[in-house]
Amino acid sequence: MSATESDPEDAITKQEIAGTAPAPEPSSAGVGRGTKRNAFAELMGPKPKKLQEPQPLASKRGAFTGSFKARDGLGAYTADPTSFPTSRVIYHNASFVAINDLYPKSTVHTLLLPRSPRSRLHPFDAFEDPEFLAAVQAETARLKRLVAKELQRRYGRFSAQDKLREDILNDKVEWEDGKPLPVGRDWEKELLVGIHAHPSMNDLHIHVLSRDRMSECMRHRKHYNSFNTPFLIDVADFPLAADDPRRHPGREGFLNRDLRCWRCGKNFENRFKKLKEHLDQEFEEWKKE
Repeated sequence: MSATESDPEDAITKQEIAGTAPAPEPSSAGVGRGTKRNAFAELMGPKPKKLQEPQPLASKRGAFTGSFKARDGLGAYTADPTSFPTSRVIYHNASFVAINDLYPKSTVHTLLLPRSPRSRLHPFDAFEDPEFLAAVQAETARLKRLVAKELQRRYGRFSAQDKLREDILNDKVEWEDGKPLPVGRDWEKELLVGIHAHPSMNDLHIHVLSRDRMSECMRHRKHYNSFNTPFLIDVADFPLAADDPRRHPGREGFLNRDLRCWRCGKNFENRFKKLKEHLDQEFEEWKKE
C-alpha cells in the first residue's frame, strides 16, 4: 500500500494523509486564530523572527516536503517547530510540540506531539513505558487547560454558566478589586482527548479538541465516528488491559457504527448530511449552556 493511501481502519482520507486536501484558512479555526490580538497565542507561541518570513517544512497547502511526507508528515513539526507560523504551532519545548490540526474536526482542534524516539511506536506500545506515559499525560493536562481557556474566550459570552463572569469582565456588574473572578463553566469538560486506536499518521499524536464537531473538514462518517466512538481512547485510560476491545478497532467496527449525535444521542444511521444539519443546531444550543 502506498504511503498516501488509506486503509479501511484509517479515520482520514488519503488526501489528508498526503496533506493535499482542502484546509481551512488559518483565521477560521484553532487556538490563537481569528482575532487581531490573542494573549494566549502571544504568550505560548514561539517568538517571531525579526521581519523574516517563517520557512516552514511544508507548502502553503500543508503538503510536507523533504523526508516528512504523507504518514511521516507530523515529524516536520517536532523536527523544527520554529520554522512554522504561530497559526500552526501553539507552543513547543524540549519534549513536546502543540499544534493546531491542519484538518480540524471541531472549531478548536489541537494535537500534542511528543519529541521522543518512542513517538515512532504505536501508542499501545509507546505507553507501555510508565515514565513516558506519565509525561504525556501531564503535558496533555496542560494543553487541555489552554484549550479550555480558548473555548471560554470564544464562547463564554454565549454561555449561561459564564454570564456573571462575562458581565464582570465587561463592567456590567460591580466587582470588588482583587476578588477572584467566578470560575464559570468548566470548559475542560467540553473537550475530547485521546489517541486513535488505529493512527493514520506514524508519529504519535494526542488529539485535544472541542466537542462540537463543527468544521468544514468534518466530511464523512469515519471522520465523525473516529471521535464519537471508543476509536478515540483517552490517554488517561492507559495502560490498556490486554483484553481491552479498543485494541481491535477493526474487529469492533467502531468507524462503521451508526451516526449518533454527540449531544442528544439521536441516531441518524448512515445519513451523514442530516447529521451535519442537526449538528449546526446542537452547536448553537451547546454554546448557550
